[in-house]
Amino acid sequence: MDILEHLKQAGGVARTAQLLDAGYSRRDIARLTQRGAYQPKRGVFLAPNCTQELAAAIHHNARLTCASAAPHYGLWLRKAPPQLHLACNHGHGAGFIRHRSVRFSGHPTLPVAGVEDVVLHALGCLPPPASTALATSAIRLYSLPLELLKQELHADRSAPALRALQDLDLRAESIVEVDAQHLFRVNGIDFEVQVHIPGIGRVDFLLNGFLIVEIDGYAFHSKRADMLRDRDRNNSSTVKGYAVLRYMPEHIWFNPEQVVSEIRAALATRG
Repeated sequence: MDILEHLKQAGGVARTAQLLDAGYSRRDIARLTQRGAYQPKRGVFLAPNCTQELAAAIHHNARLTCASAAPHYGLWLRKAPPQLHLACNHGHGAGFIRHRSVRFSGHPTLPVAGVEDVVLHALGCLPPPASTALATSAIRLYSLPLELLKQELHADRSAPALRALQDLDLRAESIVEVDAQHLFRVNGIDFEVQVHIPGIGRVDFLLNGFLIVEIDGYAFHSKRADMLRDRDRNNSSTVKGYAVLRYMPEHIWFNPEQVVSEIRAALATRG
């Protein structure tokens, strides 16, 4: 493969040692700048397609972490951070949020902190439910041990991060379910998660033993068969004495007051 194309596919940034390990000669590497690559410092090459975030990490001799690293690991994050989050041990540079404690090996090829540090930084930096959603996805996707996070946070005596960790519910299967749990929790609404009801199946939330709350994802009802199954579930729920409320992610994110009001009204019908 052409060395510039390799650089682009490697995320747009590489060090000389990485290119040598990939089988390219020093002559190939020396010609990279003639091919359009940028060399911000000795031994580091950036492709024309390199993102500003990765370039900034290289510039500050740091690694992306917390919310800024989430896209590189596919972690749940609804909004991109307004400022870069960088992990670095030095005190130089400005214009970004600095995370100093780096305990684990970083990404093998990119200037990105290891997923363990990314989660630890997020728990101590981001407000819930952003922090809990990111941590939940990391545990689900990378089998990150929950005990490891607890041990590291206890060592830091990080009370806010430990409180966020207590709200983790690994049964949540999407970011919107994490956000819904947070919405119910802060409004004093008791709930059960992922409950299996005979004759109906598994439901997202069950409140007060009779109110089913379902959160429909973006791909929901993409097929007619899904619509038919949904109608059967709703009818079965009604026949068996359950009430049902269904919401889209937009309801949870952009109109939470309506969701809380409707749930409280439905709960009030049975005292």
